Amino acid sequence: MMAATSACKEGTKIAMDNGKYVRYTPEQVEALERLYHECPKPSSMRRQQLIRECPILSNIEPKQIKVWFQNRRCREKQRKEASRLQAVNRKLTAMNKLLMEENDRLQKQVSHLVYENSYFRQQTQNTTLATTDTSCDSAVTSGQHHLTPQHPPKDASPAGLLSIAEETLTEFLSKATGTAVEWVQMPGMKPGPDSIGIVAISHGCTGVAARACGLVGLDPTRVAEILKDRPSWYRDCRAVDVINMLSTANGGTIELLYMQLYAPTTLAPARDFWLLHYTSVMEDGSLVVCERSLNNTQNGPSMPPAVNFVRAELLPSGYLIRPCEGGGSIIHIVDHMDLEPWSVPEVLRPLYESSTLLAQKTTMAALRHLRQISQEISQPNVTGWGRRPAALRALSHKLSKGFNEAVNGFTDEGWSMLESDGIDDVTLLVNSSPGKMMDINFSYSNGFPSMGNAVLCAKASMLLQNVPPAILLRFLREHRSEWADSGIDAYSAAAVKAGPCSLPVPRGGSFGGQVILPLAHTIEHEEFMEVVKLENVGHYQDMIMPSDIFLLQLCTGVDENAVSTCAELIFAPIDGSFSEDAPIIPSGFRIIPLDSGMDASSPNRTLDLASTLEVGVAGNRATGDKSSRGSTKSVMTIAFQFVYEMQLQENVAIMARQYVRSIIASVQRVALALSPSFFGSHAGLGSPPGTHEAQTLARWICQSYRCYMGDELLKHEGSESILKVLWHHTDAVLCCSLKALPVFTFANQAGLDMLETTLVSLQDISLEKIFDENGRKTLFTEFPQVMQQGFMCLQGGICLSSMGRPVSYERAVAWKVVNDEENAHCICFTFINWSFV
Repeated sequence: MMAATSACKEGTKIAMDNGKYVRYTPEQVEALERLYHECPKPSSMRRQQLIRECPILSNIEPKQIKVWFQNRRCREKQRKEASRLQAVNRKLTAMNKLLMEENDRLQKQVSHLVYENSYFRQQTQNTTLATTDTSCDSAVTSGQHHLTPQHPPKDASPAGLLSIAEETLTEFLSKATGTAVEWVQMPGMKPGPDSIGIVAISHGCTGVAARACGLVGLDPTRVAEILKDRPSWYRDCRAVDVINMLSTANGGTIELLYMQLYAPTTLAPARDFWLLHYTSVMEDGSLVVCERSLNNTQNGPSMPPAVNFVRAELLPSGYLIRPCEGGGSIIHIVDHMDLEPWSVPEVLRPLYESSTLLAQKTTMAALRHLRQISQEISQPNVTGWGRRPAALRALSHKLSKGFNEAVNGFTDEGWSMLESDGIDDVTLLVNSSPGKMMDINFSYSNGFPSMGNAVLCAKASMLLQNVPPAILLRFLREHRSEWADSGIDAYSAAAVKAGPCSLPVPRGGSFGGQVILPLAHTIEHEEFMEVVKLENVGHYQDMIMPSDIFLLQLCTGVDENAVSTCAELIFAPIDGSFSEDAPIIPSGFRIIPLDSGMDASSPNRTLDLASTLEVGVAGNRATGDKSSRGSTKSVMTIAFQFVYEMQLQENVAIMARQYVRSIIASVQRVALALSPSFFGSHAGLGSPPGTHEAQTLARWICQSYRCYMGDELLKHEGSESILKVLWHHTDAVLCCSLKALPVFTFANQAGLDMLETTLVSLQDISLEKIFDENGRKTLFTEFPQVMQQGFMCLQGGICLSSMGRPVSYERAVAWKVVNDEENAHCICFTFINWSFV
């Protein structure tokens, strides 16, 4: 141990054995280093083999070689730790500099506000004195003071553009480092060595604005190059076209740009911008990229309004990039826009009036992208699929862009609308343009061609209430069978490939063969891409399919603890080659929250019934307001694309409409089941919706059992609620309605497990479906006595799960559940000691 510790200092030169030092020759060190790079921790046999293979090591004992490797690993660990600490120190130094600058700015802002407060106080006193003056001069002056000034058009000649550029630079810098905008720290953002940076949003200014300061491990020129390529990192950006470019005398560059942004939902039009973009280098070496809209100009180029777009305004914004001591850059980002919220329905206006939303979607997205690029450069690695992060990022971008194109359906991309069937809930678009089909008509290496010459898109939007987007999206992801049709999945897969998928999928998650590969991890944002394996899909009509189908799937916003702009589940069938240029025809869901307030329920809320209800109860105990029950509004956009042959358009259109409508119905059922008011609308209780109804139902079940059976159903001890004890009861407990054909309305966890179903599908299962023929005869013969005497006992037997699997049970008891007015409410069953046969 002494040798291992002391030799850490000069381990490549000496070793110690039994108190004697041995000096290694350069040739010996070279041989040992070569083996170390091959195997840092060789076994005893490998060390002995090394001595045999290298005669120059023959005079060294195996124990000395072991000590050398220990020392070498020790030094390697120390070097890595020293490098890490140096990086942290550089980052802390840069963050300290940023915080000092922010402190100076805040002090200036405080001084400015104190001055303004004094000025307005003096003006108020003067106004009070002036109200006693009724002279004509005073009246005329007062009238002129309230006239709105009219700004003349700006000169867009080369000299005029330079003047606009310099003015834009000055205004941008006053926002980035000055007090032109009143900035407040964005909620939930705390600066620190592991944070994305210092993020602030505007308070009380025109439009929406956000600002961020951060440190990235890239030089300023590289940072500017990445940020200028806006479509590569800003998912909402459709295109940026350079219309004109000119150089300035100070070495700067002025560009005239036309930019288009996708609409996030089918309920709003897309946005476009006509911009001046100015790049220059300041005297201190800082690089500045600033821009603004050119909406009111003359004597120069202009951009006429585009069909299907609303012209928005970009107020002076941009990037200030300064070189950082020790490498990297300190960057200040300002985004300031007026997105013309008047042009969208009132329910959607929060999306266009929120500075927080702008910060998350644009400002922070730029910082995240820069940090990810920096990390990939400093730590290059290959994923489990043999793909580098940049390649996977390109695939995720391809999925997102394809989904945005489907949601927007621009005519200049070849989309045209089909006639409605009289119900305008689902919109159908078709596209058979050569540009669209070029990517689809692709022959794969396995020899199977694509099976279509056109694409049909079925899309719709719907308003959701009282369901957090993250919870709903997580349910859709983990329970695909609740809403998807396996036949349609087979059709979609056959349209882009007719051969089996031979993708080497690594070991991963447990949701039906899904494998999750994280692409990015930040404090506020989580996105991951995964391969979803659909097993035993079978066939669709006459198309024979392989037993398994693979989907490439992109998930964002599934973490309900994070404040994300939206939750997305976008997927596309993939062919066996999984090549980067393979066609991707994405479909999926996008859920955008419309309320700024967050759900006040527990962050540990899960998808099972009891915990959903329990959280609500706890919330109602804490507060009686609406937010405690998770009251939220969000808009969901659904878009599904189908590749087809033109002669089959009518049939495919009918299928697509029916399929999307069935998905909408499934989503509505899921949303209702996941909302706190589930029992209020489904259990037939007359009291107000909320989790109180579930507690009441659990109490009625136990009271009725005690009344008719003379025994306790549950061993309820301690402070746990009756509902929680009932939910975790080992025997299956199920309630069914009092109808001619009884259907199940409630089940505890054991009941759901026995029926192999979920809460959403439970109400589709009728009582008679779970019994075989003999069981149904016994049930119908003895069922009337439940209503007469209040209960009945069934001997052990066999029932069936919803999947058709036989389930044995030792015995079963059925009893009538009565409410507080002693009226029959439902019938409850408990299956004791059940197990799958």
